[in-house]
Amino acid sequence: MPTTVDDVLEHGGEFHFFQKQMFFLLALLSATFAPIYVGIVFLGFTPDHRCRSPGVAELSLRCGWSPAEELNYTVPGPGPAGEASPRQCRRYEVDWNQSTFDCVDPLASLDTNRSRLPQGPCRDGWVYETPGSSIVTEFNLVCANSWMLDLFQSSVNVGFFIGSMSIGYIADRFGRKLCLLTTVLINAAAGVLMAISPTYTWMLIFRLIQGLVSKAGWLIGYILITEFVGRRYRRTVGIFYQVAYTVGLLVLAGVAYALPHWRWLQFTVALPNFFFLLYYWCIPESPRWLISQNKNAEAMRIIKHIAKKNGKSLPASLQRLRLEEETGKKLNPSFLDLVRTPQIRKHTMILMYNWFTSSVLYQGLIMHMGLAGDNIYLDFFYSALVEFPAAFMIILTIDRIGRRYPWAASNMVAGAACLASVFIPGDLQWLKIIISCLGRMGITMAYEIVCLVNAELYPTFIRNLGIHICSSMCDIGGIITPFLVYRLTNIWLELPLMVFGVLGLVAGGLVLLLPETKGKALPETIEEAENMQRLFIHSPVFSIHQMLMFLPLQT
Repeated sequence: MPTTVDDVLEHGGEFHFFQKQMFFLLALLSATFAPIYVGIVFLGFTPDHRCRSPGVAELSLRCGWSPAEELNYTVPGPGPAGEASPRQCRRYEVDWNQSTFDCVDPLASLDTNRSRLPQGPCRDGWVYETPGSSIVTEFNLVCANSWMLDLFQSSVNVGFFIGSMSIGYIADRFGRKLCLLTTVLINAAAGVLMAISPTYTWMLIFRLIQGLVSKAGWLIGYILITEFVGRRYRRTVGIFYQVAYTVGLLVLAGVAYALPHWRWLQFTVALPNFFFLLYYWCIPESPRWLISQNKNAEAMRIIKHIAKKNGKSLPASLQRLRLEEETGKKLNPSFLDLVRTPQIRKHTMILMYNWFTSSVLYQGLIMHMGLAGDNIYLDFFYSALVEFPAAFMIILTIDRIGRRYPWAASNMVAGAACLASVFIPGDLQWLKIIISCLGRMGITMAYEIVCLVNAELYPTFIRNLGIHICSSMCDIGGIITPFLVYRLTNIWLELPLMVFGVLGLVAGGLVLLLPETKGKALPETIEEAENMQRLFIHSPVFSIHQMLMFLPLQT
C-alpha cells in the first residue's frame, strides 16, 4: 500500500539528528533576513542636521564659538509647532564671509529682529551631527529629498511583493534546492553591489533586487525545514525558524553599533550570504517535492539517507510513496470564490486587514523607534528581545486557549500600547520603553498567529489562493509604511503612534468576529467553511507549513 513521507518519517525519524542539522543551517538563513527587512533603522538613520553655510565654519573658528553658540548665532530657530524646523531645512541668506561680523550676536548688525532676515533653502548641502554615516547623510535624503528615504524602504517591499507572489510557482516548478541557491547568490551579489553603489539610483536598484529574492529565499528555507520534519513538529519548527530571525535582529544591533558607517555595515551583513552557497553540498532536495514530480526513486534515496543520519532503519514494506493528498477532482479556484459566500467573504476581508495591520505596525514601530529613540542601538536591542517571549506565548496558548482570544488580545495590546506611548511624558522614558516593548511583543504575536489561522479558515481547493491574496496585503502595508511614518512625523512625532493604535484596536475587534479554529478539522468544502461556527470536529492541529501555500502541487 502506498505510504506518505510522514508515514516513512515516523520510522526514519521525525526530528532527530538530520532534521536538527538542517534546522541549524536554515536558521542561519533566517537570521540574515533581518538586516534586509528592518535594516533601514541603521542604514537610513537621520541625525540632527542643519544647512551648510559657506563662511560659518571659519567665523566660528575665529570667534572660538562652542557648537551650541555657533548653532544659536547662525542657524534659524525652531518654527511654529507642526511645521518642519527651519533649523534643519532653511538658512539665513547672509554672506558669512564678510569680515564685519561681530563675534557676539553677529546678525544684530543686519537686523535686531532675526525673524525679518531673509531665509532660503540649503544650497550648499548640510552639516550632520553624527560620527558615522548613513544613506541619508551621504545622499542628502533630507528636507525636500526626504521622500527618497521612504522610496528606498518601499522599494524593498515592492520586491517582497513580487518575489513572494511568484515563489510558490517557481519552487514547485524547479525545486526547493535550486531556488534556494539561486536566490542566495542573487541576494548576496546585490547586497555587496549596493554597498559600493556610487549613486542613489544604483543603490535603489540593488535594494529592489534584494527585495525580489531575499524574502523568497527566506520562504524557501521555511518550506524546506517544514518538509524535512514529521507532521507533529512542523508548527513548532516553523515558529522557531522565525525565532532565528529575531536572533538576527539582536546581531544586527551589535554589528550596527560596531560599524556606524552604512557602507561597511551593508557589506558586512551581505557578505555572509555567499556562505550559503555551500548548502549545495549540505542540504538535499525536498523528498516531498520529488514525489510531486514523480521522482519517487530519488525521494526514497534521500529518505533512506535521512534515516541513516538519524540512526534509524526503514521497514522493507515502506517502499512506495505517494503525496499526502490523494488526487481527486481538480477544481480551478478564482478570486470570486473568496468573496462569493458571506462567511468566507467576511474571513477574507478580516484576514486581509489583519495582514496589512500586522505589517504596518511591526515595521512602523521599528522605524518610529529609529526616529524617536534616544539610543537607537539599545532601543532596537531591547525591543527585539521581547520577540522571544512572544514566540513562547504562542506555543503555550494556541493549543490551550485557542487562536482567536490570544490573537485579538495581542492586537489590542499593540494598539493600546501605541496610544499610551503618546501620552507618556518625556521624563518617564523608562515607562515609555516598557510600553513600547509590550506593543512590539503584541504585534509580533499577532503577526505569527495570522500566519497560522489564515490557512485554517479556507476550504482545501481555495486555501493556497486565499493565503496568496490575504498575505499579499502584508507587502502592500510594507510599501505604505515608510511614507506613513516619515511623513506623519514631520507633522507631529507621535502622530504615527496614534494611527497605529487605532489600526491595532480595530484589528483586535475584527478578530473576535472570526470562528475559533482550535480543535476543528480543516474545512474541505465551501459548505464546511460557511458552517465553521457550528462544526466542531476534533482533529490534529494543522501544520503551520501549509500556512504559506507551499505544499507540493499535484501533477
